[in-house]
Amino acid sequence: MLKWFNITRSLAPLAPRPVRWYSDAVVASTSQAAVDQPPPVGVPDKLYSRVELQMKGIDPEVMKSYALYAKTAAEHLDIEVGKHWTLRKAVKDRLTLLKSVHIYKKHRVQYEVRNYYRFMHFHKLTGSTLDTFLEYIERNLPEGIALKVTKVELQELPEHLRK
Repeated sequence: MLKWFNITRSLAPLAPRPVRWYSDAVVASTSQAAVDQPPPVGVPDKLYSRVELQMKGIDPEVMKSYALYAKTAAEHLDIEVGKHWTLRKAVKDRLTLLKSVHIYKKHRVQYEVRNYYRFMHFHKLTGSTLDTFLEYIERNLPEGIALKVTKVELQELPEHLRK
């Protein structure tokens, strides 16, 4: 049996909240009491052993150009570039439809989409470098290309395994 839930709504329109561009911690740190205290210790940066970029697109030449762009950007940021490769053939998705909606079953039309894939590996990255690199290459992603990022993070051994 389907249940209907009563949702209460306010009749008054929601007023937009003002945007705060500062936090209370920043304002408090400029006071005299906060000057005497040492600055808080930051969280250590994450370490990544490998980052894999998987690109999927319909035009292999655009993907080749974008891969060269990503490789050049990584070299300027002193990121170790690993292997990069592409699949030999395109992955084809075929869809067969009837030409007519109602009759003439033997008259069909076939559509095909060819997707090309390219993979790139980058090694030994810190979290801040990775964020900068991904922001840079994602903002300049050309049309018709999808990007999937897989990260392999290094973590500290737990206490019970150190002994």
